[in-house]
Amino acid sequence: METYQAETTRYENMPYCRCGQSGLLLPSLSLGLWHNFGSVDSFENYSQIAFTAFDNGITHFDLANNYGPLPGSAEENFGRILKKGLATYRDELIISTKAGHDMWPGPYGSWGSRKHLMASIDQSLKRMGVEYVDIFYSHRPDPDTPMEETMQALSDIVRQGKALYIGLSKYNSEQTQTALALLKQYGTPCLIHQDRYSLFDRNVENGLLDTIGANHLGMIAFSPLAQGLLTDRYLNGIPADSRAAKATGFLKPEQVTEEKINQARRLNAIARQRGQSLAEMAIAWLLKDRRVSSVIIGASSVRQLQNNLKALKSPVFTDEELKEIDLITK
Repeated sequence: METYQAETTRYENMPYCRCGQSGLLLPSLSLGLWHNFGSVDSFENYSQIAFTAFDNGITHFDLANNYGPLPGSAEENFGRILKKGLATYRDELIISTKAGHDMWPGPYGSWGSRKHLMASIDQSLKRMGVEYVDIFYSHRPDPDTPMEETMQALSDIVRQGKALYIGLSKYNSEQTQTALALLKQYGTPCLIHQDRYSLFDRNVENGLLDTIGANHLGMIAFSPLAQGLLTDRYLNGIPADSRAAKATGFLKPEQVTEEKINQARRLNAIARQRGQSLAEMAIAWLLKDRRVSSVIIGASSVRQLQNNLKALKSPVFTDEELKEIDLITK
C-alpha cells in the first residue's frame, strides 16, 4: 500500500482563526466525518478526501464515537487513514471526538455519566490508534445525570492526558453557562462549543452565540449546508442519487419541502449574482461572524471538497445582500 505524503504547500491558502481567547488556532474549514467515512463507504474514496483536505490546510478532523454507520466505524476508518500516512503529521492535526449519543447496549452506552464518558474516551482512542485526542466533547446534555458529574469526568479526562481540551455540543445558553462555571471550578476551562448553524437553522442566534462570545469560547458550526439543502442538488426536487434518497442518510425526503426549495432558489439567485455557488455562499455567510472559529464541512467526493474550499475566496457581503438573505431565511 502506497504511503501518503502531504503537499508541501498545504498551509498557503487556508486561514486559521483563534478559538475564542485560547492559544489554539483552527482552520476556517474543518472536515467532519459524520457521513461518508463509515463501514458502508469506500476506503479509497474517503481516504482521498481526508488526504486532500490536509493537503489544503484542513488540519482539524471532527469525529464522534457513534459516527458511521455502523457506530464506531468512522473512528476505526480514520485510524486506518492515520496508518496510511497521516499519522506522520500527528502534531499538525487537531483530532476531535465526542460521546453522549447511543453507542452500545445497556444503561451505560449513552448520555453523560462518568461511566459512559470514561469508557467512551478509551474506546475512541483504541479505535483510532492514538494516545490522545485534541478536543473531547460532551455530545449532548444529559437531562438526568447531574451536570457536576459530567463536567468532572470531562475535566478528569484532560488531567489524565487523554484529551487536551474540552468542548460542549448542543448545549443551550443556560446549560452552557452552568457547564462553563463548573469546568472553571474544576480547573479545566471549556475551549469550544459545537452546534448546528446554517442559513436554514439560525437557532443559535437566539442567545447561544451571545453566550459563546461573552465567555470567550470558540464556536464551530456543523451542518452548514443543511444536509445538502443549501446546495444546487435540490433546486428541482430530490435526485435519485442524493442524500435524501439514501437509506442510510439523515436527510429525509419529507424535509425537502416546497418552502425550502423556494428559499434555496432565492438564495441561489443571490449567490449567482456574487459569482458563487449556493454552497460557497452558505459557508462564507457563517464565516463572516468572528465568533465562528471554524465551519465543519462534509464531503462525499474530492471534487465536492474542492468546491467547498472555494468559499474561502468569497467576496465580502454587502449590507444589501445580508438584508436580502435575512428576509429569505429569518
